[in-house]
Amino acid sequence: MHTQFAFLKRGFTLIELLVVIAIIAVLIALLLPAVQAAREAARRAQCTNNMKQIGLACLNYESSQSVFPPGAISIYDPTGATSGWNSNFFTWSVLILPQIEGNVTYNALNIFMGVGQNGLNNGEAYTAYYGVPKVFICPSDADNNNGLRPWNGSLSVPYPNPLGQAPAWAPPINPFTGQTVQDVPVTDYAMSFGDNCAGCGLCDCLPWETPGTVATLPVGQLRRGWPGYWGTRYNNAAGITGALRGFADYATMQVATMASVTDGTSNTILVGEVRPIADANNAFWTSTGSASGTTVPLGWDANSYPASASNCNGLWQSAAAPLGCRYGSAAKGFSSYHPGGANMLFADGSVHFLKKSINLTTYAGLGSRNGGEVLSSDSY
Repeated sequence: MHTQFAFLKRGFTLIELLVVIAIIAVLIALLLPAVQAAREAARRAQCTNNMKQIGLACLNYESSQSVFPPGAISIYDPTGATSGWNSNFFTWSVLILPQIEGNVTYNALNIFMGVGQNGLNNGEAYTAYYGVPKVFICPSDADNNNGLRPWNGSLSVPYPNPLGQAPAWAPPINPFTGQTVQDVPVTDYAMSFGDNCAGCGLCDCLPWETPGTVATLPVGQLRRGWPGYWGTRYNNAAGITGALRGFADYATMQVATMASVTDGTSNTILVGEVRPIADANNAFWTSTGSASGTTVPLGWDANSYPASASNCNGLWQSAAAPLGCRYGSAAKGFSSYHPGGANMLFADGSVHFLKKSINLTTYAGLGSRNGGEVLSSDSY
């Protein structure tokens, strides 16, 4: 006798299928943060490499010129008789283009008049305007289109300068359309003007700065914010002249030498990360986009208030502007797209990642190149 067995084909049950899907979903949920972290680590490494290249370029510039690159080129006349704004406005970033293989762009510039409508409105100037090397863009920055921001949102000008003169700069004209270009090349790296006031003249604008009216501080307490906003000679108090404590002066042509870094090049910030979307004064070419300072807490979000609001839009450096306004003084701080802090390039060419939790006094001290602050390496 033969026993006949019947084998029936069977598939997955609905419950088994749902279990498998659930397991896959859990695995993806566990894996995704690790993938995102790996990608951010790669972007952060590229950002660090960008800053090292910038640091090497600045040091090469200093070696050949005996000064660090000035924050920007602008004729300074304390009397106001000659408009300093009728110069080329070129920032330190532009000046180091030959040191980072940007010779083609640099050679295409009208070095006497700039690259805007004061310069040559031809195809060469137009091409140079958009020729910003990618080394000035952090790969973690997802808020710009390959280093560009809209014209009406990231313009370093126009607003009256401290001497009351009208701005004289505007982007070039597209030679093919005859219209003013609608994009502004921006940068994710700004030179430090140190612990000078971030705005409003005599340090009377930001809660983190020591008001200029405080002449004497308690023993052991250091001043945060020194006369000369943005590192310039300008001030809003009669008889008080500012002096650059960092490296970048955007308008009054002060420069820093290696010998002037008496606090030590390994203890002084030269360049730091910034977020163009959080600073309406951010542009690669023009002077007001050249620098930021260390009296604003590291990582402060200056884009947390609607830029279109009437008490924010166009209130350049006004004390009335909210701290989260990208037009206000608080926008002139360092911040990044990296979690927890930002990369900082020091004057010796090294790059360090500073945490947002850094003590404000220590942070301000790292901004000054000759303030005499005693800082230990383990404090940051």
